[in-house]
Amino acid sequence: MDILKSLCNEFAVSETHIKNIVELIDDGNTIPFIARYRKEMTGSCDDQKLREINDRLTYLRNLEKRKEEVLSSIEEQGKLTEEISAAVAEAVTLAEVEDIYRPYKQKRKTRASVAKEKGLEPLAELLLSFTLKGVDLNEIATEYINAEKGVESAEDALQGASDIIAEQISDSPDVRRVLKDLINKRGIIKSTAKTDDDSVYAMYYEYQEPVAKIPSHRILAINRGEKEGFLKVGIEVEEETALSLIHQLFIKEGSSSTEFCKNAAADSYSRLILPSLERETRNNLTEKADEQAIKMFGSNLKPLLMQPPIKNKTVLAVDPAYRTGCKLAVVDGNSRVLFTGVIYPTPPQSKIEESEKRVLELIKKYNIDCISIGNGTASKESEIFIADTIKKSSRPVSYMVVNEAGASVYSASKLGAEEFPDFDVSVRSAVSIARRLQDPLSELVKIEPKSIGVGQYQHDVPPARLEESLSGVVEDCVNSVGVDLNTASVSLLKYISGISSSTAKNIVAYREENGAFTGRNELKKVKGLGPKAYQQCAGFLRIPKGKTPLDNTGVHPESYDAAKKLLEIFGYSQNDVASNGAAGISGKVKDYGLAKAAEECGIGTPTLTDIMAELEKPGRDIRDDLPKPMLRSDIMDMNDLKEGMELTGTVRNVIDFGVFVDIGVHQDGLVHISQICDRFIKHPSEVLKVGDVVKVKVLNVDAQKKRISLTMKNV
Repeated sequence: MDILKSLCNEFAVSETHIKNIVELIDDGNTIPFIARYRKEMTGSCDDQKLREINDRLTYLRNLEKRKEEVLSSIEEQGKLTEEISAAVAEAVTLAEVEDIYRPYKQKRKTRASVAKEKGLEPLAELLLSFTLKGVDLNEIATEYINAEKGVESAEDALQGASDIIAEQISDSPDVRRVLKDLINKRGIIKSTAKTDDDSVYAMYYEYQEPVAKIPSHRILAINRGEKEGFLKVGIEVEEETALSLIHQLFIKEGSSSTEFCKNAAADSYSRLILPSLERETRNNLTEKADEQAIKMFGSNLKPLLMQPPIKNKTVLAVDPAYRTGCKLAVVDGNSRVLFTGVIYPTPPQSKIEESEKRVLELIKKYNIDCISIGNGTASKESEIFIADTIKKSSRPVSYMVVNEAGASVYSASKLGAEEFPDFDVSVRSAVSIARRLQDPLSELVKIEPKSIGVGQYQHDVPPARLEESLSGVVEDCVNSVGVDLNTASVSLLKYISGISSSTAKNIVAYREENGAFTGRNELKKVKGLGPKAYQQCAGFLRIPKGKTPLDNTGVHPESYDAAKKLLEIFGYSQNDVASNGAAGISGKVKDYGLAKAAEECGIGTPTLTDIMAELEKPGRDIRDDLPKPMLRSDIMDMNDLKEGMELTGTVRNVIDFGVFVDIGVHQDGLVHISQICDRFIKHPSEVLKVGDVVKVKVLNVDAQKKRISLTMKNV
């Protein structure tokens, strides 16, 4: 297999660019670095496409390695033929290779292997030759009776031959191929109740759907129901059609052994083939569903991490609770903790007046701009209390309910203890809730991505694959934003291209010992940060008040000469960049000629375009261009909702069958996929992402079940 050609065809990328991408990956370059600083070599492939190419490259290389192992094993057995070699060479999936290898694989003891030990393989071959005409099979089988080997009668001999034929049919790659195709096209996945108890899986107690059409989220729901003991699940396919396909491949009419071999085929199908293909089909469905869930998790995680920070604002965090009270933390615009405490506005204490007085005092004393409320236990009561309280404040204050998923994980972690050794766990949670509003990316990187709480079935998918995928999403987000080298935490630095956890610790240790970095070059003095790591990380690290203004941009040090040349051509200085940016340089370059300017600077046009953007807005935060989070100053109750009411809300989660929207009533409403827009869409992510602010209309409210149905049509 020509791996490069396969990748070219699959990703519609030129062979030159694919070759460069593979070489860059093999040379140890990270995906963020390749995506940002090697655009000329890759045809400007983005990080997502590069990761997909990398994943596919790994799969194809594993496929080639497995092909070599299979051919070597078959050759050692002295059974390798030109036909087998050709079949292995043409195989495009690992499953196809395993099907070809199946007859030659060392098996554990089977009925067929026992029959072969009894010397019954020649009888099986004779019966499968279909050369016997008008003879009694019992008479033929009598010749194979051997009491010493346990073949006591003609019936024993025929049974053994049938077992051998059944296994041979089961091992046939052609049989498995046509039956897999049948199951995938016409198979039905069925689930039935395994218990009389009511459960969240009740809709699957008597359920069926074609294998070809069942969506990923239903596969994962059925799998979970089966795992928890509520469901019995299986795949059904037309047996008559399946046997007919086997007969076409294995059976010849007009022989004395025809009927016997048909019976062996029926045994093979029910005892060996169907259970095996059922397992394989369900595994394939689960793998696809897992990948879809992981992809969806990543799609939701990215906009959550990329939510614009609320900069230079003092935030009061409220971590709601009942019995133990609501923990408070005041955090200033530089993320420093100014105050921690506790109030009891919720049951059973319900000290509302006392709590109100304390909050108003804090707003006045610390000039609080907004309040961040965790969405956990007692969140609704806390939100009502805050909404009522801020109406009495002389200072305008807004609030936002923040997803606190993972805050408890962080607060109980080693990192939480290192950051705030003098705070107890609940106070650390409150600080995290404040910082999530101030700078979601910087705070959320401290938590395992799977604990952040977007997506679905994250606890059912393979943990290693989920971790790998989500870490890639976090890495792309952190590097696309860039970080301040002099303030970034170890948690943030370790996601920067080329920087490991130990190197991140060494950077912080160097900073603490030697003071703030004054230039990117100083990174070369950090222990464990060699030339390769420097090349990978330098462009993503910012120094706002460094020796050169270029250190506060996304321009890579390797392109500093090109950037200086560009400034010189168009009459700008580095002081211009430092003060207000090289305003208008893009227009001047366009008039001059992009290709001409790139040639004079000795770089490609994609790199030139990136440099211009950085010189115009040094230190820019790409998140500032995104829609700001919705802050509220009042609250509604679920009982206030009426059918037809139009509201504005924020998308909190995107899943396969719709989106959940926060409309300010504590309970998120569901916009089903059919209610998102007038045109047909395959998936909600085609239209919406986490953090989008949308207008919705109330379709239905079920207060008892706490369900709100919304629509975005005709709003």
